Amino acid sequence: MSDSHRPNINWMDVLWLVFLAGLAVLPPVKEIHKQLILLAFGVMQLTEGWLIERMPRRGTVYVVLIKIALATLLIDHTGEISINSSYYPIYYLPVVTAAEYFGPFATLLWTALASAAYCSYLYPGLRPEFQEFEIPPEGYFILAIRVLFFFLAAMVVNRYVVESRRQTLRYQETAETLAETNRRLEQAQAEARRSERLAALGQLSAGLAHEIRNPLGVIKGSAEMLTQKLGESNPLATELAGYISTETNRLSGLVTRFLDFARPLHADLSPQSIVPVLDRALSSVGQVWKGGAVRVEKSYEADLPQVALDESLCEQAFVNIIQNAYDAMSPEGGTLRLSVRRAQQEMRGRSVEGIEVRVADSGPGIAPELREQIFNPFVTTKKTGVGLGLSIVSKIIDGHHGSIRVENADPRTGDEAKNTGAKFVMFFPAAEAGVATGSTTHLVIS
Repeated sequence: MSDSHRPNINWMDVLWLVFLAGLAVLPPVKEIHKQLILLAFGVMQLTEGWLIERMPRRGTVYVVLIKIALATLLIDHTGEISINSSYYPIYYLPVVTAAEYFGPFATLLWTALASAAYCSYLYPGLRPEFQEFEIPPEGYFILAIRVLFFFLAAMVVNRYVVESRRQTLRYQETAETLAETNRRLEQAQAEARRSERLAALGQLSAGLAHEIRNPLGVIKGSAEMLTQKLGESNPLATELAGYISTETNRLSGLVTRFLDFARPLHADLSPQSIVPVLDRALSSVGQVWKGGAVRVEKSYEADLPQVALDESLCEQAFVNIIQNAYDAMSPEGGTLRLSVRRAQQEMRGRSVEGIEVRVADSGPGIAPELREQIFNPFVTTKKTGVGLGLSIVSKIIDGHHGSIRVENADPRTGDEAKNTGAKFVMFFPAAEAGVATGSTTHLVIS
């Protein structure tokens, strides 16, 4: 038998055995049945927890029934008139056991059953030998007092057990609440640290971009003048000057993205339908896509509420997300799944009604170690990417009082899977959910 299935013996069980041994050596000492019954009580006590663990539903019933049967046998072998046996308090054991494991009503029923077993000696049909004896009226009063004490003991113990369970449940609920509070606090601290990093990076990016843009203009102008002066007289120099101009344009575009990341964005929020914005973003990406065929699957719920959004900024965010999905499926192509549905989300300690937009592709997915960092600046999975696109998307979604997360998922089923594509899940609160509209929200890195 393994340790997990072996009954555990603690010092309280040892005390049980000591007390039962004390009863065994008291009169009638020569009654071997008494010693055997007390031994059975000891074995029952040692194996009680193990039996209940093995049979959670029926184990407690068996334990109480066995203890009532053993108590009845002990009374039968410890007195000339069994009902007058001085060992009658043995019925407290099944009564207290029932109070420990059952509710108030079940405890009353078990106590009534134990009392009936004790009083069964009064019935001549069950106990023919009792016909030779006569109980005086005061004997019935004593018997009634004993039975009432059974019920009193059962109710006192059961009340304590029920209250103990309530306190335990309260402590568990408090622990769960504290754990949830700690989780939210850690999340808020992580967001605060991320905001601080973004603020520092924004200031650095803005300053660096301004310092780089002026020399870039000079380099580009010089390369264009050099191309005009050389003409066709020096093809090699003309080609090199063209390289300088091309790379300068690429670097200028990179500087522009740095400025977009650092510059505060102004969102004019107004109630609108989000579906047309998503479709326009899909159309604009599809028109310039030069890769393999992409099959688009749409799943839009009907009668969606309006969302407080800035149309141009929201379209820019969708374009970035959809463009990343197309790039992830390059060059072969694949399946792009777009879904829009009603949803609820816990935000700032309250449940908010809104719309959930899901964009899933059939690309290679995102490594688990990058999922928590994918919205940080300069984190990218593209060979030629800078890592600012998703950071800007995150800023835009935050400015709409929404949220965005990424996970790996199969776009055909929507179920989470490994290496079966990336799924971006964006949540936008409904316009009637308390989000201010008709005003300007400044999306700053703070």
